[in-house]
Parts: sequence; C-alpha cells; structure tokens
Amino acid sequence: MKGISFEAWRGSHYVTLAEVLARLGDSARELRWRVECDEQWDLTAELERRSEGEGMDTATLLALVSPGVQFVDAEATGFAEGGPVVALTESDSTLWEVRAADERVLAGLRRHYPDASAL
Repeated sequence: MKGISFEAWRGSHYVTLAEVLARLGDSARELRWRVECDEQWDLTAELERRSEGEGMDTATLLALVSPGVQFVDAEATGFAEGGPVVALTESDSTLWEVRAADERVLAGLRRHYPDASAL
C-alpha cells in the first residue's frame, strides 16, 4: 500500500478519525474495521472489543468516534475480502498517516489536505 501523511491540526481545528473516515467517501462504506489504541480508556476498550473477529462496519465505527474523539496513538485498518485496503494511523495527536491499496483514496485525501506528503 502507498501512503500519505498530513498534519492533524488545521489552525485550531483538529482532524478527527470521524472526519478522515468521512473523507474516504464510498470507498469506506463496505469495509470492516479493526482498531488498535495505545491508550486505554472506556472507548478504546469498546473499539478493541468490537474489532475482534471480523471487526465492525463503517457506520458502527463512525458512531463510536463521532463527533470529535481525539486519540493520542491509534490505528484503524479497513478490510475488504479478508485483506487490508486502508490503514489510518493517528500519531501523537499531531499527524495522520494514511495507507491505501487504491491510489484514488489517497488522491481524494490530497484534495482535502493539499499539504499531504508521500510516505
């Protein structure tokens, strides 16, 4: 998978996981998600519990992380037909790294985050 990275902070606005998921558009609709979090609290425990087995659908993940949950270090991996197709990594609440099997996913994110750089 190829990837990009971009700053999580846009002035005073923080780009959340929910926002990045929404920017994926239709490409994320049918994915199953597994989430791993370095920090542990009620929500991260719930995300990891729902990540077991086949994972959770996109709507469930969005419902859990909306509207503005911020993680310190976490990774959400979207799967289709058994294999990973996109990985969203939030690093230290300052940087997003997005890897995707489909270059069009990255191109769409570059339109929203023109400062994105290749990994």
